[in-house]
Amino acid sequence: MDLRFYLNLQQFRKEQKLTQKELAIEMNTTLKTISHWETGYSEPSLKELCDLATILLVTTDELLGRI
Repeated sequence: MDLRFYLNLQQFRKEQKLTQKELAIEMNTTLKTISHWETGYSEPSLKELCDLATILLVTTDELLGRI
C-alpha cells in the first residue's frame, strides 16, 4: 500500500480521538496489529480496510489517500 495509507490511518484515528488500543478493540484485533498497520509493517485485509473506514468515518478512498 501507499505510504499515505499509514499516515492517513494515524491521522484519522487521532481525529476521532481514538488510541491505538481503542481502535484495536473496535476492530476486534490487537494493539500490535494496529501499530503494524500504522508503521507499514503489515497491511489490513480488504474487509479490515472497509471496517477501518467505517469506524473512522471516512471512505476507503480517503483512507488510501486517493482523494
